[in-house]
Amino acid sequence: MRFHLRKCSSCGTYTLETECKKCNKQTVLCHPAKFSPDDKYARMRIAEKQN
Repeated sequence: MRFHLRKCSSCGTYTLETECKKCNKQTVLCHPAKFSPDDKYARMRIAEKQN
């Protein structure tokens, strides 16, 4: 159940469905990626966050 929680990007409500009941938009997973010391994409994520 931990990775089934989703968030609607337009209205901000949390749900377990792939589509929001309020605004009928697609929902996205709201969990961060697992931490890895051998992160290959760390530079890209940091650069994207700074923009």
